[in-house]
Amino acid sequence: MLPNTPRSVAARALPRIGKTAAGARLALGPQVLSRAAAQQHADAHPQAHARAPHIPARGFVTTSEGTFSALAVPVRRPHFDKILIANRGEIACRVIRTAKKLGIKTVAVYSEVDADALHVQLADEAYCIGPAASAESYLRMDKIIAVCHRSGARAVHPGYGFLSENPRFAERLAQEGIVFIGPPASAIVSMGSKSESKNIMSAANVPVVPGYHGTDQDPNLLFQEATRIGFPVLIKAVHGGGGKAQKSFGNADVLVEKYIVHPRHVEVQVFADAQGGCVSLWERDCSVQRRNQKIIEEAPAPGLSPELRADLSAKAIAAAKAVKYEFYFMEMNTRLQVEHPVTEMITGLDLVEWQLEVAAGNPLPLAQSAIPLVGHAFEARIYAENPRNNFLPDSGQLLYLSTPTPTHIFRLLSRQRPLHHLPRTSSPS
Repeated sequence: MLPNTPRSVAARALPRIGKTAAGARLALGPQVLSRAAAQQHADAHPQAHARAPHIPARGFVTTSEGTFSALAVPVRRPHFDKILIANRGEIACRVIRTAKKLGIKTVAVYSEVDADALHVQLADEAYCIGPAASAESYLRMDKIIAVCHRSGARAVHPGYGFLSENPRFAERLAQEGIVFIGPPASAIVSMGSKSESKNIMSAANVPVVPGYHGTDQDPNLLFQEATRIGFPVLIKAVHGGGGKAQKSFGNADVLVEKYIVHPRHVEVQVFADAQGGCVSLWERDCSVQRRNQKIIEEAPAPGLSPELRADLSAKAIAAAKAVKYEFYFMEMNTRLQVEHPVTEMITGLDLVEWQLEVAAGNPLPLAQSAIPLVGHAFEARIYAENPRNNFLPDSGQLLYLSTPTPTHIFRLLSRQRPLHHLPRTSSPS
C-alpha cells in the first residue's frame, strides 16, 4: 500500500469481498454490451472510443510486444453446450443471463428452502441437492458432481462464496473431466494464504505492505516483528477474508502488517488466458465501507493520474502472471467479484462472457490497447441491519422495494423479487 497523500493511493493487489445480508445491489453507469453491440456503439460514438482500434465482431487478435495486430486470428473454440452454476442468488442469475445470451443451457442446484428461488426459475434445469444448511447442499461437492453427470453439464461456474475458492473442488472436477470455470487449483491455494500470496507478490516485484509473513507463530517472535515494523500494526488471519470465521478455514496462523492510516481501497481487474495473454480492465475504488465491508464501489477510481493508473495496471498484471493463471482467467482472489458490474459498465464488456470464452480455451477477446474506458459507474449495496441489536446484520421479510426501471444506465442485481421472504440463512457472498 502507499500512504494516502494527495497524489497517491493504497492499492490492494488482493481484493477482499464483503458480506451483504439483503443481497441486493445497485449499479449505475453505461450499458453492458455484448462484443457485437459494443462494436456498434463504438462505430456510432467514435469520440468515446477513440482509444480502441476497430475489432471485428467476435474476432480474436494477437499482440506482439504490446503492439496491436489483427493479422493472426486463431480458430475460435465453441462454448460449452451446458454449464452448471454451483451457487444461488444474484450471482447464479447473473451467470444464467449471459449463458442464455450465448445459447448455453444452464443447470441450477438448490436447497430445499430455495426451491422457489429466482435462479431455479431462470435455469433450463434445476436439481435439489439437500436441506437448507449449506453444509448439506451447496458445499457438497459429491452432490454437485453427481448433478453434472446426471445433467450432462461439462463445466461448472462457481460464482462467489461457497466452493468458488476451494482448490479441492477444482481438483475433483478435473478428475471427473469437468471444467472448472476459474483458475487452476494451485493458484487458488497460493492466493488462499495471505502469507504465501504476499511472498509470491514480493518475488514478482509487486509492492506489498511491510510486515511479517512467516510460519513461526511464537508470540514472542510476533511481538518482536511488530516492534520492528513499528506500531500501530494489524494482525490478520493468514487464511481469513470475506468475513469468514476461523472455523471456516481451520487455521489459527496470523500475519503482522503495518497499519496504513487513512488508506484508499483500490483494486484492479485482471484477466489472463491459457495462451499467456494478460490484460487489465482498469480499477475500482471500494474505500467506502462499513465494519470493513464494502458499501460503495466506484469505477474508475477518482483522483488517479494516467501515470498512476498505468502503474497500478502493470503491477496487477505482474501479480496475475506470478501465480500462473495459465488455464482460465479470474480475479486475483480466484473468483468473480461481487462488484464486477461497475467494471462492465465502464468497459462495455461482459465479464462472465469472457470467463466462458477463455474457459473454452479461447484467447482473450481484446488486447490491452483495445480495452475501453468510458464513463463513470457506481454500485451501492443494500444492507439489512437490525436497529434493535446495535445495527448488526440480520435477515427478515422484505416488505417493500421500489427502484427505477432498469435501463442502459441502471442495473438492479438482487437475489429475490419484492415481497419475497428472506430465509434466515447465511448469504454466499
